[in-house]
Amino acid sequence: MTSIPRRVAFDVPEFEPLVEKPDDLDVSRETSRLPRPAKPRVIVIANQKGGVGKTTTTVNLAAALADGGLNILVIDLDPQGNASTALGVEHAEGVRGTYEVLIDGDTIEQHVQRSPESPRLWVLPATIDLAGAEIGLVTTPARESRLLRAIQRLILRHPVDYVLIDCPPSLGLLTLNALVAADEILIPIQCEYYALEGVSQLLRTVEMVKGSMNDRLRLSTVVLTMFDGRTRLAAQVAAEVRKHFPRETLQATIPRSVRVSEAPSYGQTVISYHLASAGAQAYVAAAEELAARAVPAAEKEAS
Repeated sequence: MTSIPRRVAFDVPEFEPLVEKPDDLDVSRETSRLPRPAKPRVIVIANQKGGVGKTTTTVNLAAALADGGLNILVIDLDPQGNASTALGVEHAEGVRGTYEVLIDGDTIEQHVQRSPESPRLWVLPATIDLAGAEIGLVTTPARESRLLRAIQRLILRHPVDYVLIDCPPSLGLLTLNALVAADEILIPIQCEYYALEGVSQLLRTVEMVKGSMNDRLRLSTVVLTMFDGRTRLAAQVAAEVRKHFPRETLQATIPRSVRVSEAPSYGQTVISYHLASAGAQAYVAAAEELAARAVPAAEKEAS
């Protein structure tokens, strides 16, 4: 396997070549800038409505959390493999990754790749083979918990702080696997007309999963994306979302940003592509807020 060519972005230095298959995910556990959760947080990023910034939110939060000194694993569950592209890992046809974990029962460690974004960021890539996984899972025993078992095995052996799962824009068996595996759900909502369209259906699915397959699952975070401060509509949508989800919605709002849109074409997140941009700073603030929510209130008051 060869390294993915990366185009130069402004004056950002190039990263070292990809580690093809790291033998060990363990890295040093020195004090991190961001608070480390008491136990690994498994978060599914989901919204069956397309174009809401789901994958963009996943990869940029992952990069920002890793830059804060935390150990992050991104699981790409979307056959399009956009998260794998943005994080600079190989996911051409034939590359082994999420499909083999779900269908063949392989361990995550067998196919994980270290992202050139950070030495603390790993990716389980998705290839186009994953498009056939839903058919393959239909006749598989315990089909809805395949990913859960793989993540549980990983967490027992490696000090991962966050597992972020990027889902396809649908509510099929791939997303169901993610919902069963996760403790938390993060919903990106775009600040545009029909912003809440589909969210109610997703929440009904979450309640169904909680009732029958995963009592741990809860909606913990809502991220407002594609916010355009020049329009009254964006402010109205943001206010409406905060009214529906007052505790879950982050204060940090992700603006519309050319830099955020450009970064994936360079095989990068906006964090490494242009850290000074408004979009990058918004994701850094969102990551800090997300990490702070893992700290008990009593500990926050003591600090």
